[in-house]
Amino acid sequence: MEKNSISRRSFLKSSALVGAAGMAGTGSAGLLTSCKQADTGPKYTPIREPGSYYIPGLEETEAEGRELKVGLIGCGGQGRGDLRNLMQCTKNVKITALGDAFIDRLNDAAADVQKMKGYEVPESNRFVGLDAYKKVIDSGVDAVMIVTPPFFRPIHYQYAVEKGKHCFMEKPLFVDPAGYRSAVATTRQLQAKNLCVVVGTQRHHERSYVAGFQKVMDGWIGDITGGAVYWNGTVPWTNLPKPGMSDGEGFLRNWVNWKWLSGDHIVEQHVHNLDVFTWFSGMRPESVNGVGARHRRPSGDQFDSFSLDFIMENGIHVHSMCRQLAGAAGPVAEFIQGTKGSWATLDNQHVIKDLKGEVIWKYSFDEEKEKFKVNSPTQLELLNWINHIRAGKFIEQASELAVSTMMAVMGREAAYTGRIIRWNDIVASPMDLTPPDFALTGKMDLTRYPIPVPGRG
Repeated sequence: MEKNSISRRSFLKSSALVGAAGMAGTGSAGLLTSCKQADTGPKYTPIREPGSYYIPGLEETEAEGRELKVGLIGCGGQGRGDLRNLMQCTKNVKITALGDAFIDRLNDAAADVQKMKGYEVPESNRFVGLDAYKKVIDSGVDAVMIVTPPFFRPIHYQYAVEKGKHCFMEKPLFVDPAGYRSAVATTRQLQAKNLCVVVGTQRHHERSYVAGFQKVMDGWIGDITGGAVYWNGTVPWTNLPKPGMSDGEGFLRNWVNWKWLSGDHIVEQHVHNLDVFTWFSGMRPESVNGVGARHRRPSGDQFDSFSLDFIMENGIHVHSMCRQLAGAAGPVAEFIQGTKGSWATLDNQHVIKDLKGEVIWKYSFDEEKEKFKVNSPTQLELLNWINHIRAGKFIEQASELAVSTMMAVMGREAAYTGRIIRWNDIVASPMDLTPPDFALTGKMDLTRYPIPVPGRG
């Protein structure tokens, strides 16, 4: 691996230290099962040594401790959703600062706080503009939620860690190799400062996925030999420029359709599924080849669909497919093949099958509902973040997200260019999607954003 990367294996080692410190536990993993054979039946050989990987405790309640002051950077739909989740699952966390490029979104978030918690975020702590993130971070908060468009996350993450703030960040972590290198460097600083960072790959805090992960680690499917991951079907919102809107505002209001802001939907959305495979396998990709197309997207410069063949570092293959087309078939799912069987999430079921296709383990969602009051992974991840901060115990998920985000960037560039993209080349690439003329006012050179044509250039 290249000198300046943080490998997934190093992440797993550091996460094991968190478990040893007492925050990690078995949680619900292994408890909620409906099996053809009981856990006391055939013995399996673990594919990883217990304690060498992280299993979240999935605590349902907020740990006691002093009041924590949290600021939100990015008050759009995702940001407000994360904010509402945090307020719903905690009592002793106070939202003290808000920041966004646009005042209407800022006011919407402030109204959410007033409605749910009964207090106002002071006008003096509501910041508008492209530099709002600095003002939120410098306002006296203990921690920040970074939920701006993905392009900005490495910049905001870096400043937050420089200022000694704990971070929650949505996925993906960046949109290009320049962002990757920045995020890796910032994560090293965070580790040195013993700050906590949890990220929005919520499957890591979803009880069904955690239980399946534990089974795979315990050896139920044997050694991993390949897989397939999918996110098919979701159609993005589109906000076309309105009269009087500047080019910069037009970009930000419609960020999900522009490569430089979102990374394309393979990076912004399908990263969830790619991350499941890299999480379960502990591997990073070596190379990728594949295809993509733009069929009827109404705005932006992105593709509608991708189909990719990843070769992982030990030579196994993973098929990746994603598309955003109304009327097209799903699924949103993951499948992992092993030497003894397979694990899959197809058709809203989490199952393990043996090599004969017989189900030997099935996750029970009914039992989950009976046993637990909090089953929202987007709340459980925030509780885990807050509880680690309160306990003064280190947790760091940015390294994992850096690997899966770069996997998505690799796939995007393979489809855009029609070339085989290799890990060692892409992480060292000078690619930087920062516009040279971005501003919230005035005109920008929109000819810089052509729709990619594979095989050219």
